[in-house]
Amino acid sequence: MTCTAAILTGGRARRFGGRDKSALDVGAQSILDRQLAVLRAVTPHVLIIGDRPAPAGTRVVADRRPACGPLGGLYTALLEARTDQVLLLACDMPFVTAPFLRFLIDAGRDADAAVVRTEDGRHPLCASYRRTCTDAIVRRLDSGRLAMSGLLEEVRVREVTPQEVARYGREEMLLFNINTPDDYARAGTLAGREARSAPHDEARERPSRTEA
Repeated sequence: MTCTAAILTGGRARRFGGRDKSALDVGAQSILDRQLAVLRAVTPHVLIIGDRPAPAGTRVVADRRPACGPLGGLYTALLEARTDQVLLLACDMPFVTAPFLRFLIDAGRDADAAVVRTEDGRHPLCASYRRTCTDAIVRRLDSGRLAMSGLLEEVRVREVTPQEVARYGREEMLLFNINTPDDYARAGTLAGREARSAPHDEARERPSRTEA
């Protein structure tokens, strides 16, 4: 069973001066390019929800319910997806990885949604949703109740624990998102650490001559 990945790019970014956060460079790539590289290793079905030029090989669709925040974006993704399941991802998360996202997809196979819960609360913008959520989403959109947290009270949720997240990397990296200029500065620092550690990680994964 395949899944559709949907990147939400329609936020107003009030705390970041209204800038398009997906276009911010983190390390040598924009956040969008980083996310697309990861998502294409997970699924052939990738959507961008918002009003922006389409990168090659990627579908861009406008919100079916404009000005309804992430809940409207999720509604659009579920309608536009060619699969029953959607992996929803905010456009300001530069450090997600393919193994972690595959795990979220697997965790969501038998529930309406699979969402990480940490000490900071639930993380609904890096989560799995299925079309079984659609009726609840429509009710909330029609009544102006746009909080993603409210949706999660109305559907069957598989909560992902910090211990499960830790199998795939550091929580503060995998779930890191950029809301402010200070966050962006920290993302640059984290990207530098990521680049410096990569050769060592590859060396550990490469078999020695005696193992080959």
